[in-house]
Amino acid sequence: MKVSACTFIRNGQILGYPFVESIRSVLPIVDEFVIAVGQSDDDTLSILQSLNEPKLRLIETVWNENMRAKGYVYGQQKMLAQFACTGEWIFYLEADEVLHENDLPIIQASMQQYLHDDRVEALIFDYLHFYGNANTYLWSPGWYRRAPRIIKASVRSYAPDGLFWLVLDSNKHGRYPKAAHSGATMYHYGWVRSEEQMNLKASRVEKYWNKQNAAIDYRDMDGRILREFTGTHPAVMQTYLPKESGLFQVNPAYQPSRKQQKHGWMLKLERWFGLELSKKHYTLVK
Repeated sequence: MKVSACTFIRNGQILGYPFVESIRSVLPIVDEFVIAVGQSDDDTLSILQSLNEPKLRLIETVWNENMRAKGYVYGQQKMLAQFACTGEWIFYLEADEVLHENDLPIIQASMQQYLHDDRVEALIFDYLHFYGNANTYLWSPGWYRRAPRIIKASVRSYAPDGLFWLVLDSNKHGRYPKAAHSGATMYHYGWVRSEEQMNLKASRVEKYWNKQNAAIDYRDMDGRILREFTGTHPAVMQTYLPKESGLFQVNPAYQPSRKQQKHGWMLKLERWFGLELSKKHYTLVK
């Protein structure tokens, strides 16, 4: 079984992505890692080159600054890396997503188990979206709880944006991939970087999503969806994470937006009726 990993990155250093930690977290279980490295204003490319990692294959790219379709340039960069992969499985890992070392044997076993199972096209992960600090994560149907991150190379797939895949059964119609659970968790750290870095990132990428982002203040969050994290973080993240204690403290006077209020009602429905209402970019194989 040959496994490829892939991602794309641009200005990873100045935008505060833990991209080196992300890469290192998956390297032990892949045969190659293909990275589309966008032309950057920082040392992202040289940092990757300095790793001297034989499994890395770097593809230097130039982003199309004229693309305004929602997230499409992200999908383009994702597919540039994916199309260069040569494995039977393709593991897509975003630059702020990290695997726990304890999950690596579980992921390997799942890929082996489903390699020749034609019902399964992809593998999904549970998600921990950390927020504000390393001790806090968000639990809400407004934040996807599971997502596919591994797909078979034999599947005719493409990415409309960086987050998910569509599978083409014909030239005209796309659908979400049929997926089994990997048995593992994805640790998402995008919202623990500094507010300064997050606001810089938002200002730099908003044009690719054809929208204008409001200034980000971490304290402006619905405190009802914050949960305390009591587990252990991946070993590769120990020097990256801010050293803070306790649950992240939000502004008690903050009034949730209409969208957050909607998600609050959805959360209540989940509790009352045992539902799971978060967005799913996959079809679960029974």
